[in-house]
Amino acid sequence: MNIKRSIVLRVRVVFLLVALAACAIPYKIAVVQVKEGDKWRAKAEQVNFQYREVPATRGNIYATDGSLLATSLPFYRVAIDPTMAKDSKFKSGIDSLARNLAAFYKDKSATAYKRMIQDARGDKKRFLILNRKQIGYQDMQKMMAWPIFREGRLGGGVIFEKVEKRYRPFNSLASRTVGFLNEDDYGAGIEYSFNTYLKGKDGKALFQRLAGGVWKPVFDAEDIKPDNGYDVFTTLDVNIQDVAETALRRQLTDRNAAFGSVIVMEVKTGHVKAMANLQRNKSGKGYSESYNYAVGDIGNTEPGSTFKLVSMLALLEENKVSLNEKIETGNGAHRFYNQTMYDAKNGGFGTITIREAFEKSSNVAISKLVDMHFGSSPSKYMAYMDKAGIAEPFDLQLSGEGKPFFKKPGSKTWYGTSLPWISIGYESKLNPIHTLAFYNAVANNGVMMKPLFVKAVGRGNTLIETFEPQVLRKQIASEKTVKQLQELLEGVVTRGTARNILNENYKIAGKTGTAQKIVNGKYTETYYTSFVGYFPADRPKYSMIVVIDSPKGFAAYGGDVSAPVFKEIADRIYALDMELNPVDQSKIFLAENTTSKMPLISSGKGEELQGILDELGVAAKSPSAEDWIKASLVEGKIELKINDTEKAVVPDVSGMPLRDALFVLENKGLKVNYKGKGRVMEQSILPGTQLTPNATINLVLG
Repeated sequence: MNIKRSIVLRVRVVFLLVALAACAIPYKIAVVQVKEGDKWRAKAEQVNFQYREVPATRGNIYATDGSLLATSLPFYRVAIDPTMAKDSKFKSGIDSLARNLAAFYKDKSATAYKRMIQDARGDKKRFLILNRKQIGYQDMQKMMAWPIFREGRLGGGVIFEKVEKRYRPFNSLASRTVGFLNEDDYGAGIEYSFNTYLKGKDGKALFQRLAGGVWKPVFDAEDIKPDNGYDVFTTLDVNIQDVAETALRRQLTDRNAAFGSVIVMEVKTGHVKAMANLQRNKSGKGYSESYNYAVGDIGNTEPGSTFKLVSMLALLEENKVSLNEKIETGNGAHRFYNQTMYDAKNGGFGTITIREAFEKSSNVAISKLVDMHFGSSPSKYMAYMDKAGIAEPFDLQLSGEGKPFFKKPGSKTWYGTSLPWISIGYESKLNPIHTLAFYNAVANNGVMMKPLFVKAVGRGNTLIETFEPQVLRKQIASEKTVKQLQELLEGVVTRGTARNILNENYKIAGKTGTAQKIVNGKYTETYYTSFVGYFPADRPKYSMIVVIDSPKGFAAYGGDVSAPVFKEIADRIYALDMELNPVDQSKIFLAENTTSKMPLISSGKGEELQGILDELGVAAKSPSAEDWIKASLVEGKIELKINDTEKAVVPDVSGMPLRDALFVLENKGLKVNYKGKGRVMEQSILPGTQLTPNATINLVLG
């Protein structure tokens, strides 16, 4: 009996507990709905709706002539809210829309697109990505005319999600200087260094979270529009940059070198007109830009004989030497403590003047002079590194600048041999851009300019910041010393180690450099070759440095490897720069016949020739604005005909100015040599001759 009563009591307790729980659940639901409803609705709102960042449009990067180096192009991902269109619009337009989508994307049939959109509409899906392929602005404009889409976002539900991509119209040209920026806001070049200006300020917009983690933009009055980035206006010249990269790549390939750099700078302003850095690809085939050796830490290396100009500055400033006094170099070997200094010439130079020692780049002569006059006071010599402006970084506009390195007298690494070896460019480190800035100062009569890559930042016609030419050193040496340094540099080209780049059209001043490379702590038979200088030497406008690392083959010295690249680039710049290469207008426009003087335009681009004729008031009509035109004087009248340069033969460039002739011939794959000034009078390969790849054509100008 007691057992039965116990069981009954337990059953009653269980039923009571169940009843209490049943009462508690509706009560809890009521509490959540009534008392805590606002709280949980707000949380649901936060989960499903969120203000998210809308990226600003990144600013453009321009070359000095206004050419676009980098810009952001809008691309779009196409989606739809299939529930937005009215039934009548949807039914009448879905077949045509599906056919258009299938024809455009070519990944699904029209039936598949129709079914996908209809199913999403039936399931009341508010956001459907039609295709993940991104489209351009022109394609978006076309799509906006399609059925359903033409009703817009509210009437048809079409959504064009904007995605911006960085685009470079000139592809890889100056790619490392223009630079990049990755998703972590890290990068290189102008893109990274000027990111604060370029990136703008992101906006905010309301987005709704849908199934699958997709965020759909929702129009809201509280949206904050993004503030687009500012444009950056550089000092780079696309024509000079193209010439520099082409010449550098050709020599690197011919010499199977590891890497190379070229910097071209405007003497008076410090504006960098071109900077090329090419490195052999990992595959071993071809060259591309992957690191800025001209500016960065890896490019910090022993400069070699180009540093001898600094030694000459110190010697001349201290009035220790005169250029015409003589120095004994013996058989080209001289012992300093436990090491022997050697000249590149077997047997040495014997007794020569200091001028000749510099022009012939005698290691023995320069190191003996520096050791003789500064050996007891090396700190006085090292102080000239600061006076020359190369002891510290320049705080360049580009990030990642390498820091010059010089030993300090009295330090643990300073030995008795340090001074003579430093004097010829060893046991110290400089970037190419530091060496160039020093030589540019010599060209600029002693005034050292800071290398500039960007001259302004702004938007449209409004500039928010400008970067004026900046003087780093008002005078690196006395006027007398600077003049002597200029004489020495001209002598290197006229009588010294760079005689191979002497030409009759304009003067070049500069210095060759060849430094043995250290591998595993030992100097090897691989070289870091360079040539740095300026032109025209009598009225300097441009300075330039060419560096080529580890060239292969015979005569792997600066004069044989880097100097020819310097001359090739300088030749092209000289030909393109009308200020340096003025044309005798009388030779271009006037031709005298028996009865009168008639304007004669020999050859050129149709549009340009027509402009000249119109300006002169001559009744002649160019047959084409886009083609090259050949002009001739026939019975006292100008006759214009199309000069077809597109055929697979050597074109006729007679009568063209050099800049046009170079453009036409080099686009045919021909190498061009020329002499004289003015227009083309003769060409060594007759017009119409079958093209031979990499053939050399000689032009005579007059």
